Amino acid sequence: MLYHLLQPLAPDVRLFNLLNYITFRSAAAFVTALLLSFLLGPLVIRRLAAMAVHQVVREGVPDTHQGKGRTPTMGGVLILLATLAPVLLWARLDNRYVLYAGVVMLWMGAIGFLDDVLKLRQKRLGLKNEGLVERYKLAGQVTCGVLLATLLLVAPLNGLPAASTTLPFFKYVLVAPAAAWAAWVYVPFVTVVLTGASNAVNLTDGLDGLAAGLSAVALLTFAVFAYVLGRVDTSAYLQVFYLRGAGELTVFCAAAVGACIGFLWYNANPAQVFMGDTGSLALGGALGAIAILLKSELLLLVVGAVFVAETLSVIIQRSVFKWRRRRYGLAHAQAHRVFRRAPLHHHFELSGWPEGQVVVRFWIVGILCAIVALSTLKLR
Repeated sequence: MLYHLLQPLAPDVRLFNLLNYITFRSAAAFVTALLLSFLLGPLVIRRLAAMAVHQVVREGVPDTHQGKGRTPTMGGVLILLATLAPVLLWARLDNRYVLYAGVVMLWMGAIGFLDDVLKLRQKRLGLKNEGLVERYKLAGQVTCGVLLATLLLVAPLNGLPAASTTLPFFKYVLVAPAAAWAAWVYVPFVTVVLTGASNAVNLTDGLDGLAAGLSAVALLTFAVFAYVLGRVDTSAYLQVFYLRGAGELTVFCAAAVGACIGFLWYNANPAQVFMGDTGSLALGGALGAIAILLKSELLLLVVGAVFVAETLSVIIQRSVFKWRRRRYGLAHAQAHRVFRRAPLHHHFELSGWPEGQVVVRFWIVGILCAIVALSTLKLR
């Protein structure tokens, strides 16, 4: 908004020339998001506490988590506000990269919000805390993925084939369907990436500060990629595909990083507020959308390797449990598990690691994954 209002005045007020620089607007978006988090955080927490919007402790979590049942949840509302408000202020609103990423984040956040509200209502009525029925939640995520993929196919964002993706560590290698009619394969591909990313962050959100910290690292990594891919000179030097207009996603990523770090101020152990599905699905959706828009879907597996590991731990645990139950019976399946408990962070908790230690060590792994991902810009 500020770009559209003030940039035309640049010939008369030289200071407004700064708005032409993505780096300046990204830094401004980051600071704005951080300040909004600090200013609105106490208000949001007090409001949630007054409304008795308390955390619903999931079944199967370690016993040490039972005391978290009085901590306010749905703090993801703060993340959404602190991300989207700076984007509206500092980003170019005529840029489809930013619009698509923002709409996906808001869409996934709305699904998470509905899920959180239903869980709280069920808790107050003394019912099982299942929240939004799984198939309905999945239907909302799939619908978002299908719409995004269809938009990208009908109106491509750049000169590259719409139904394509790039390969990390390879120069100018584009993976695309061989036949034009097969381009619609891109729709389920995008849907899987978007749904998988949102659910992966949701599964990871089980310890104080874990999902927020890892999301900040991943979003910062994609901010670098957006800036590089959106510039003719840097993309040519590093021998990666130039994506016209993609640089504006740097502003979006910077705002989301600021929102995550600001939220982490209140979410660090011991947490004053939890993000709930409102925040985790929104952040996962944003990560998935950014990877799709930058044609870096496979790179997301590297940047978000911790999220991937958390998701795989749940899939492996459930699959092996069901197989053993069918083959040997329920008692054997319960006695012999692959992990002490899934997702993976609970396995390490039950192995004797304190919660804070698990979180910091997972952050370290996330930073290492980010460094590996950034190295793909040069190692090609």
